Amino acid sequence: MQPLDGTDTRLLSAMAKDPRGTVVALAQKLGLSRNTVQARMAQLEKKHAFLSFERRINPVALGYPLTAFITVHVQQQKLASLAQDLADIPEILEGFGLTGSADLLLRVVALDAEDLYRINGKILGCDGVERTDTALAMREMIPYRVQPLLGRRTKA
Repeated sequence: MQPLDGTDTRLLSAMAKDPRGTVVALAQKLGLSRNTVQARMAQLEKKHAFLSFERRINPVALGYPLTAFITVHVQQQKLASLAQDLADIPEILEGFGLTGSADLLLRVVALDAEDLYRINGKILGCDGVERTDTALAMREMIPYRVQPLLGRRTKA
């Protein structure tokens, strides 16, 4: 991704503070023209600065109150095909390849403990999975955020 300039950072910060703000409202707040804001937003989208809207949908609202983090130990030669098999499990919200003792970290949601057990079984049933370790999230301590990073960039 190409680096962002000060105007981009100010625009992203304003959008983070008021995600429902219109282009006109953003332009007024930042002292820019509507056309400049629209052009900058289009460029930011091309630079992949925006994450998907899905990130803003709370799984609890969909009936999934449990969040768990599952580390997965895999057979390395099967990792590519395993990623697709795991992506086919709808309760897996995201997954990361790791360094260290585990190979993957999955963020999973479930209806309850019994459902989490079922989901873990589906993961263990995927070809290439050797074992899993599950940790139940008790409480979100720091919600997903980028505002502190944006603030740091605008001060630099």
